[in-house]
Amino acid sequence: MLGRGGIALLAALALSACVGGVVPPTSSGSGPVARPSPPTRPAGPVRQPVPSTPLAPIPSTAVPDAVTAVTAGLAAGPSVSSLPITNEGAERALAAFRISCPSLVRRTDPTGLTRGADWKPACDAAARGGDARAFFARWFEAVQVGDGKAFATGYYIPEIAGSRSHRPGYAPIYARPSDLVDVDLGQFSADLKGKKIRGRVEGTNFVPYYDRTMIEEGALTGKARILGYAVDPVELFFLQVQGSGLVRMSDGDVLRIGYDSQNGRDYTGIGKLMLDRGLIGRGEASMQGIVAWLHANPEQGRAIMRENKSYVFFRVLDGPPLGAMGLPVSDQATVAADVRFVPLGAPVFLSMDRTDATGLWVAQDTGGAIKGTNRFDTFWGAGDEARAIAGGMSARGTAFLLVPTGTLARLGVARP
Repeated sequence: MLGRGGIALLAALALSACVGGVVPPTSSGSGPVARPSPPTRPAGPVRQPVPSTPLAPIPSTAVPDAVTAVTAGLAAGPSVSSLPITNEGAERALAAFRISCPSLVRRTDPTGLTRGADWKPACDAAARGGDARAFFARWFEAVQVGDGKAFATGYYIPEIAGSRSHRPGYAPIYARPSDLVDVDLGQFSADLKGKKIRGRVEGTNFVPYYDRTMIEEGALTGKARILGYAVDPVELFFLQVQGSGLVRMSDGDVLRIGYDSQNGRDYTGIGKLMLDRGLIGRGEASMQGIVAWLHANPEQGRAIMRENKSYVFFRVLDGPPLGAMGLPVSDQATVAADVRFVPLGAPVFLSMDRTDATGLWVAQDTGGAIKGTNRFDTFWGAGDEARAIAGGMSARGTAFLLVPTGTLARLGVARP
């Protein structure tokens, strides 16, 4: 997320799919000798949600193994004017939608729902300004994709303590390695169109890139520039999950970094592993609970983090954080979604069982764990409040995608 084009999100730490393999040993033979934990900023409390009652989805039969919104099944949603959209939420969403428009009118929509030209009337109207709630009611209609049953988590911009020089216990923050190679398999076979892999060349063979353990044990020496050092390896791990963040250096400077690439290895949510093994309870499966456990159990925690073989490489950012569209993301307005089911740049109304997730969002980002018809990840910005909300976000309810007026008729979706 935040420009990383598909890196798994925070809540996936607790909820993502199971991982195979054995539990790594926790003795000193499993890796570098454990050092005393460095000073860290407390994870802070999880923000307790205010419950709300979501709107009921339109009765519909879910289509298994659907690969696009159109094949998942569509049902006309309620009128946009009837949705409980607040004035403040509409203003935030309109501002985010304006940012998306230049890309919306040009990009190919893999969902099968829209064409670039479909968005132009709404984008032209957005540029003129005016009442935000009236804008969405005038230019959009709601559609439910699949059964409409939504699940939403949260992400934010973390801030970690850093240093320009290495000390025992510090972890390097790597730029993209010089030997990392991206391969578009579609160039070799039409059957593999859209599939990409990453790896490295070893002799005459193309092999998987180094995994997290290899990288932490020095595999990148001489292959990747070090942007700085994280005081706390656990915080760096979570920053990699988020894909973007701030590194506050010991000299007072703040380094803004964002996703540049990834090692091509599959992402594994460690929270799911910890739950399955009884290391934490359901009530501790938030980011804050996981961080506390990892700090309290440094050797076992390092071994568990290494079960997530995925590793993220960063670049220094000069401007605001960017989403998967290559455009700035907006606090409390941007949501990550699966581009097969939600056009990037499209508004989405989430009616959830907690008030903070309920409202109008704009799909401007993606994530490796954000897969499926109605899977979303809400963006909360930076700071302690954003951390508290995103760290414990887990909401269920109903999603209605907003598409340009006339889309349903063109697709042959009957209104009730």
